[in-house]
Amino acid sequence: MPHYRAVGELPRKRHIVFRRPDGGIYAEELMGEEGFSSDSSLLYHRNLPTAIVKSEPLPDPRAAESAEPNLPLAPRHFRTGDLPAGGDLVAGRRLLAGNGDVRLSFAAVDRPSELYRNSVGDETVYVQSGSIRLESSYGAIDAGAGDYVCVPTGTIHRWVPRGPVTALVIEASGHIRPPRRYLSQYGQFLEHAPYCERDLRAPAEPLLAEGAEADAPTPVVVRTRGGLTRMTFAHHPFDVVGWDGCLYPYALNIADFEPIVKKTHAPPPVHQTFEGPGFVVCSFCPRPLDFHPEAVPIPYNHHNVDSDEFMYYVGGDYAARKGSGIGIGSVSLHPAGFTHGPQPGAVEAALGAERTSETAVMVDTFRPLDLGPAARACEDPGYAWTWAR
Repeated sequence: MPHYRAVGELPRKRHIVFRRPDGGIYAEELMGEEGFSSDSSLLYHRNLPTAIVKSEPLPDPRAAESAEPNLPLAPRHFRTGDLPAGGDLVAGRRLLAGNGDVRLSFAAVDRPSELYRNSVGDETVYVQSGSIRLESSYGAIDAGAGDYVCVPTGTIHRWVPRGPVTALVIEASGHIRPPRRYLSQYGQFLEHAPYCERDLRAPAEPLLAEGAEADAPTPVVVRTRGGLTRMTFAHHPFDVVGWDGCLYPYALNIADFEPIVKKTHAPPPVHQTFEGPGFVVCSFCPRPLDFHPEAVPIPYNHHNVDSDEFMYYVGGDYAARKGSGIGIGSVSLHPAGFTHGPQPGAVEAALGAERTSETAVMVDTFRPLDLGPAARACEDPGYAWTWAR
């Protein structure tokens, strides 16, 4: 994260004696990225974060997943509303597409997850509908429709929904961050950035397990590149009385993204919200349309020659896609090797329009996306031919 936060109780300096009320010493845990050469946070635990009493392998459902190349090459449309609901936001992820850099999954869930630690990479969860609480060693974040919730690698956390929730889960093979061009050399958001520090929500106070729960052995599901392990800690890991640093979970609502508008249509980099290893995340939000008197206020036909474009449609009216079958909850995949753009008649119908109400989340990848089992299960087989009607 680009700015410093301090939460809860802290000693005056780092790495000095910090005593508990009973005279014992709180245990430090330094969470750091890139070999402690990048962002980090220092957490103070009541108990040793290293104290485990059991470690056992778990079967990994991903071992049986059969992701396949997008062949024959074609644009795709997936109706996520056709996928079955149920489960939790960790085990209930249904793979739509992925490659070695990122996994893109849909989840329609209604139950709390187990405690979970992803030690492969950061995760960003976009909440499309419903209300959910992220509980972690850093504290809690309440999230709802339109929220991106970013969880750093190695964070022990769980998801607690309040009723049914639908979400897009973006799992990186490394770190997900604000684009570097939005930040000063010291990490402050610059004035041209479409969001800033004030728009980010992070835990405001510690989340402490109490009573019998605090002292009970507590299992945590840990994902590494090799698979899953259930690691049982001697004490509940929600025992952090304070932390400070620049590495922590946070949320950003898509409505707080400030669209950049030009006289004529602007390409996707103006909508970029995050960057990850081998991909970017963009937010398409309600905004004034292009204001040149002769502007065509919807996208031109375009071919992003280096990227696959994965678009999750989450709100509003998609004027450029009328007649394609795209609707709320749809995902389109427009691969490199295919030129895509407005549906027939959409250009003429859009002339003179002054605003758009659309909201969508787009992930552009720089390596081809393979198709997951969930994509095959909810595909619209006629989508590829809709431009020729």
